[in-house]
Amino acid sequence: MNGFEQLKLWMKYTPITALLLALSVTVSLFSNLGNNAQLIHFLFISEYRQGLSEILNGQLWRLFTPIIIHFGILHIAFNMIWLYQLGSAIEQRHSIKRMAILVLIISVTSNLAQYFWSGPMFGGMSGVVYGLLGYVWIQGKFNPHAGIGLDQNIAIMMFIWFVVCWLGLVGNIANMAHTIGLVAGIILGLLYSPRFLRKS
Repeated sequence: MNGFEQLKLWMKYTPITALLLALSVTVSLFSNLGNNAQLIHFLFISEYRQGLSEILNGQLWRLFTPIIIHFGILHIAFNMIWLYQLGSAIEQRHSIKRMAILVLIISVTSNLAQYFWSGPMFGGMSGVVYGLLGYVWIQGKFNPHAGIGLDQNIAIMMFIWFVVCWLGLVGNIANMAHTIGLVAGIILGLLYSPRFLRKS
């Protein structure tokens, strides 16, 4: 099997992950890695600091689309690597539908949280990445038949990075999106864990 056939096979079984990767890379190229924000103004959650008027007037895609905006090569590289790893595992071992539900809920909740925390000028997949991380972590602990889990060293590294970001040591980061994304992923991981629900 050559590389193109392997890519087609991967896309067949991980269409949500593939779509998010493609959209993120396309938007990054189109906007020069976020430097031409005016070209993608319609993808931000809003153009105003208060009110979410565009969403209230029917532009519902804005609840989701900030996750495909990235600022800088390291920003998109970090997020795409983790999206590929976590998203592929969830789609292949659980289901495409499960991945779609996770991304929808995590993206909307983390985007709204970041907007109310700091305003509309933010973007990135990291809220979703942390949400998927939380989901995989909890599934590994409470759903042993899930077929996915998080290596302890990776979990420690990601949580250290989480704290470093909150301390402001790496510049302007959408920390509230990270936080609410992680919380949403953990909650969803618990809700999809029969073992936890039986104990409850």
